[in-house]
Amino acid sequence: MRVYVPLTLPGLAEAYQTGELGAGPFVACAVTPGLREWYGSDDTEELEYAALGRAALASLRLLAAEPEAPRRRVVIAVDVADRSVSADPGRGLDPAAPGEVRVAGAVPLGKAAAVHVDAADAQAAVTAAAEALSAADGGDDDAQSVVDGAEDHELLWFATQEIANLVGRGN
Repeated sequence: MRVYVPLTLPGLAEAYQTGELGAGPFVACAVTPGLREWYGSDDTEELEYAALGRAALASLRLLAAEPEAPRRRVVIAVDVADRSVSADPGRGLDPAAPGEVRVAGAVPLGKAAAVHVDAADAQAAVTAAAEALSAADGGDDDAQSVVDGAEDHELLWFATQEIANLVGRGN
């Protein structure tokens, strides 16, 4: 199963250093029945893109909690065994959690298929979105508009061989 793991650049650097994602159960996003219902489509490619978008929002939440992290959303697409992924049925229809899954344990970074990262020109929008996230969660429509502005920036695709350069450890 393909899952999308939200990170920050420091989180990506840690994964690169340790060679794995997560140390125990960790949250990711995937195409789940709840995501299908929320998104309203059966097109697999659209659903995968929606799961990536949900993971990008989760990455934004990580950035809001890590003010020292560079203001770029990071998502790793990784293939894991179906048996290692579970969705909480109680959260499946929660509007804040469509596509949310838990991955049972650490996953070797070598299982990653790709890395998705904001371009440098998205930093101002991502910074503003991270700062507005709490107010948006509280129902502030103007703040939600700021958060949505970060979604206007497409995450760039990187091969896993480029992780060293992304975290500043390349040659």
